[in-house]
Amino acid sequence: MTDTTARSFDRLAFARGVLRAEAASLDVVAGRLDDGFERVAEALLTCRGRVAVIGVGKSADVGQKTVGTFNSTGTRAYTLDATRAVHGDLGAVHPDDVALLLSHSGESEELLRLLAPLKRLVTALVAITGNADGTLARAADAAIVYGPVKEACPLALAPSTSTTVMMALGDALAFALLEQRQFTADEFARFHPAGTLGRKLAVVADHMRQGDELRVAPETDTVRAVFARVRHSGRRTGAIMLVDADGRLAGLFTDSDLARLFENRQDGAIDAPIAGVMTRTPVVVAPDARVSVALDVLRTRKFSELPVVDADGRPIGMLDITDVIGLEPPAAGAESRPPLRILGRKSA
Repeated sequence: MTDTTARSFDRLAFARGVLRAEAASLDVVAGRLDDGFERVAEALLTCRGRVAVIGVGKSADVGQKTVGTFNSTGTRAYTLDATRAVHGDLGAVHPDDVALLLSHSGESEELLRLLAPLKRLVTALVAITGNADGTLARAADAAIVYGPVKEACPLALAPSTSTTVMMALGDALAFALLEQRQFTADEFARFHPAGTLGRKLAVVADHMRQGDELRVAPETDTVRAVFARVRHSGRRTGAIMLVDADGRLAGLFTDSDLARLFENRQDGAIDAPIAGVMTRTPVVVAPDARVSVALDVLRTRKFSELPVVDADGRPIGMLDITDVIGLEPPAAGAESRPPLRILGRKSA
């Protein structure tokens, strides 16, 4: 390519053309879906074991991504290398498993030699392929046949549109199964504890301070008695949680509250019940609430701590902003009814 040609080549226009071509193919394939999708999805839904996903070349890369999506959305899966499978790795396959084979042509030699032994080992053998007349589609118990697609590669050689379609169909299967299983965001969080998603979906119980780190005292004690009793070294909460006779959270009292008593020369309050100067009806959070929701409350209300109470209103922890400040804030409008409340009132 000459310098003049290189300068005249519009990379942005070309890139947009590639994306539009692949997007258009996805729309065409969506219109082609038939009961083959239903039968493959049903085989995966009723699978009592795991889904063995097998592909060759770029299809194997698509398979790796599909396995990741399956596992994080409630469909247990694993990849099986086509070459290693015929050299002993078929021993990983369980009779309750379903095999999902990926091949655009449906004639990949490495896959074809697996068909007979796999059929003897699994509950069902299903496929995603572009060739309705290929050996794979004809041998499978059920197949999603997306039909002919034009590769976006200008040489029409490098797998591009076909792999995009195959990956999208893997997503469609995973999310259809997610819906049928009524898989929840909380279940997703259990499988994805790390990274930005894990932090976003973490629950308060995972990050709250508890046990010896808490300062708890009866509301009937005097301020002096409370501070004499709850002193200890090491990391602790700044707020003292004050409980009633039934052990339910009645109010909060902080070191700053104590300082204000001295500043205002309210020395007499030091030997009076702390209930008279504590902050009543504090905002609280449940242990199973999302950290992102609690963090939003801490920031918007300018709190440094948030008491954590059980279903009976008894304190079981304290969420300190210094322990969660690095976590991702919630997306705008992500949760319209956060599980927070003010003691003694209706939901906040």
